[in-house]
Amino acid sequence: MEQANPAAGTAPVLATGGGKRAKPGLVLVVLTFVYILNFLDRQLLGILAKPIQDELQITDGQLGLIGGLYFAMFYCFIAIPVGWLADRTSRVGVLSIACGIWSAATIACGLARTFPQLVFARMAVGFGEAGGVPPSYALITDTFPAGRRGFAFGIFNLGPPIGAALGIALGATIAAVFDWRDAFIAIGAIGVVTAVALPFLIPEPRRGATDDGHTGTPPEAAPFWGTVRAFFANPVLTLAAFGSGATQFVTYGLGNFAVLFLMREKGMTLTEIAGWYALVIIVGMGGGMIASGKLIDRLSLRSRKAFATAPAASLAIAAPFYLGFVWAPSWELALALLTIVMFFNYFYLSCSVTLVQEEVAPNQRVLAGALLLLVMNFIGLGLGPTWVGAASDWFAAHGSSANSLQLALYTLTPFYLVAIALFMWLARVIGKQEAAR
Repeated sequence: MEQANPAAGTAPVLATGGGKRAKPGLVLVVLTFVYILNFLDRQLLGILAKPIQDELQITDGQLGLIGGLYFAMFYCFIAIPVGWLADRTSRVGVLSIACGIWSAATIACGLARTFPQLVFARMAVGFGEAGGVPPSYALITDTFPAGRRGFAFGIFNLGPPIGAALGIALGATIAAVFDWRDAFIAIGAIGVVTAVALPFLIPEPRRGATDDGHTGTPPEAAPFWGTVRAFFANPVLTLAAFGSGATQFVTYGLGNFAVLFLMREKGMTLTEIAGWYALVIIVGMGGGMIASGKLIDRLSLRSRKAFATAPAASLAIAAPFYLGFVWAPSWELALALLTIVMFFNYFYLSCSVTLVQEEVAPNQRVLAGALLLLVMNFIGLGLGPTWVGAASDWFAAHGSSANSLQLALYTLTPFYLVAIALFMWLARVIGKQEAAR
């Protein structure tokens, strides 16, 4: 796979293919807001798990399948053709259509009356969200030069913590005052309006506009299968993807069941969740996103090994605090420990996204981002919640119904070790490349 040659310059504004000029700050704010909606819609199921379970009579295992494997089947694999399409057409247009689809499907979740109806609605959410993140990765890379991309992706990756926090605060509050269905419908409606407004807010930047040596001539479209083969033949890209996947096995396995765990086994109420858990997400996860973006911009200028050593070190710090969170006898102590876990759990994201985007040519960035998401989300999003839900049902069936979810969350711990090992392997590969050069 051809490697892009990053530049260290700055670009206050960028010319686009249509002759318009895009302000980087506005582009980043709009894309981050869309990502917030993307993650907010995705997390509503986990946030409102208990009232949904109470009304539809579904088990932890079924909940894990809806939030994990069933969702990921569409989210991961549809991202590949979407990435191919966006590399050849308007990335802003693809993002707008995708936002409209997942938002309408979120409304459908609120209208579901049976388990199968909810399954189909969640699959449709995954279908739409497949077109959300890969185009945004490429748009940011073509808006910010090397040396500023890590921080830009750190800001963009505030989408998950802000989306999760808003989902907790708004979703739980709406559900407590009205009904869980109203939360899905209200938030989905906001997304539909955003989808319509998106093309009027940001123009399409030229591909490769911030790369060193860019001439203003758009690059030719990269071959689909050639790009796929090159991605999986590149050990840097594959190790970054699988290391991220192992990390997401933990983060999604925890994230999809954290609210249910805190309510059912730690004694929190929906009102307490809306305030305290939302604060943990925004301070812990949000702080980690900002810190990791700034840190990787600084460290990667010295050595690209930082893209691997930073997430490995952060996960090593997070692991013992994760065990403490699952063990904690009170929800107050659990939330304090979870804040630390959230801060260090997400260093991998800005590191892996920046590394992949800088490792490939400008005309491969959307598809490369989609392939990264395919690997890490199929492993993490598809299998993590599915594993936890199935494990909880197994422990409950074998005499541990009172703390089945706690025991299931303990089983995520070995995946910290797997992720650390993969990132250290990646650091070794990058180190050998740098030594050869």
